[in-house]
Amino acid sequence: MTTVTRLIAAATGAALLSACSTDGDAAAPSVAPVPSVSGAPAAPTASAGPVKAPDLTAEPETIATGIRVPWGLAFLPDGTALVAERQTGEVFQVGPGTGKRAVHRVDGVVTGGEGGLLGLAVAADHATTGWVYAYYTGADDNRIVRFTLTGGGEPEVIFKGLDRGGRHNGGRIAFGPDGMLYVGTGDAGDTPQSQDRDDPNGKILRLTPDGDAAPGNPWPGSPVWTLGHRNVQGLAWDAQGRMYGIEFGQDTWDEVNVIQAGKNYGWPEVEGKAGDERYTDPIVQWRTDDASPSGAAVLGDTLYVAALKGERLWTVPLGGGTAKAELTKKYGRLRTVATAPDGSLWLTTSNTDGRGDPYDGDDRILRFPA
Repeated sequence: MTTVTRLIAAATGAALLSACSTDGDAAAPSVAPVPSVSGAPAAPTASAGPVKAPDLTAEPETIATGIRVPWGLAFLPDGTALVAERQTGEVFQVGPGTGKRAVHRVDGVVTGGEGGLLGLAVAADHATTGWVYAYYTGADDNRIVRFTLTGGGEPEVIFKGLDRGGRHNGGRIAFGPDGMLYVGTGDAGDTPQSQDRDDPNGKILRLTPDGDAAPGNPWPGSPVWTLGHRNVQGLAWDAQGRMYGIEFGQDTWDEVNVIQAGKNYGWPEVEGKAGDERYTDPIVQWRTDDASPSGAAVLGDTLYVAALKGERLWTVPLGGGTAKAELTKKYGRLRTVATAPDGSLWLTTSNTDGRGDPYDGDDRILRFPA
């Protein structure tokens, strides 16, 4: 980070410190207005009637336990979900009242640090193609494959060559409302990559379902949708088709960004809100002790953000206001949050990590009904 931008970030931090406490109870940062986004993916079909928020004060249903670091989570057309076990490469199918069963193992997964079997995505046309997509760390790189749960044969590698590292492997994948596959990557500890437009690390990528650079990307022939990211692990869209990217900060600020094609989000030159016209500021930021955000999901006019180090679920009102911490230190580290087809909210914990805290070895998948 340059001296000038460090001074800007420091000034911004001083101004916002009262709104972003590092203790477990008081952090309530304000949310900047969500901008309108030109050229955004087509909006999803609006649901009929008002969207009911989940009751986070109720006791959730435990869908499954005994999964070592559940990471990616994606829903099948029948309402059950696939869950990735980071440490083993195993994919489980889970659902209310059904427990879990192993349905696939992704071969070639190499664990260690933050690597392993990471994001999952189910193809929009899964009912006819059967495709499931996975992002994982291999021996030489991070890559994306697709496979079917019922068919045999080798999985098809659709994208490879993402740098792997002990940290910052990115890993979140999701199909957008336009049918394209969006990929959050990390800088793999090599920060200049994030500003190199020709390098896929430290980016959000937009691919076709076959793994090619999607038509309409800001730089023709390039898979890059946005740049200047440190470690993107949350992707979500609202009912207007606006996209949100959730970003791990370094030592100061974690971010929620509205993702706009071709924009630069600043890393490693800036962290958090810097007011520098060359870079796009986040709509909300937290101290890293309060968040270390991973998964993201939108339900109605609220963005839900799962926090690892902060051990809480953040609710971000997209109409403006202040972000609110829920479930603080109730279930330990929260990795993934997702909205199910029935309107319920699902959470996965990330506690099987040998840290020795009260939650260690207690990973589970929780469901909060609407």
